Amino acid sequence: HVQPVESGGGSVEAGGSLRLSCVAEGYTRARWCMAWFRQVPGKEREGIASLDSDRTTMYADSVRGRFTVSQDNANNTLFLQMNSLKPEDTGMYYCAADRYCRGGLVLHVAGYNYWGQGTQVTVS
Repeated sequence: HVQPVESGGGSVEAGGSLRLSCVAEGYTRARWCMAWFRQVPGKEREGIASLDSDRTTMYADSVRGRFTVSQDNANNTLFLQMNSLKPEDTGMYYCAADRYCRGGLVLHVAGYNYWGQGTQVTVS
């Protein structure tokens, strides 16, 4: 069983930076697909960045050029470096994982079976 665990959220002023981390506990396979999603009350969960074991990345237009997704293989950890944060980046950020990337669904909730509990990011 895979359990993503997020950390690193918090409050920051507009223009600032935060780095989120996600440890995929229990995952030992060589191939994987992971992504970051965010959600605000009343809206659907939005995929914002993904990374797979082939080092392929994908970003939502809303964060491209400001956010960077990366990973530390040794520790099964996925990172999201968020720079130039805006108030509209506020939300609950979730880490998602699965054994492989489903074509066309890497930034869609249907592409993942394993989810973390989320970490709050607030930009004021």
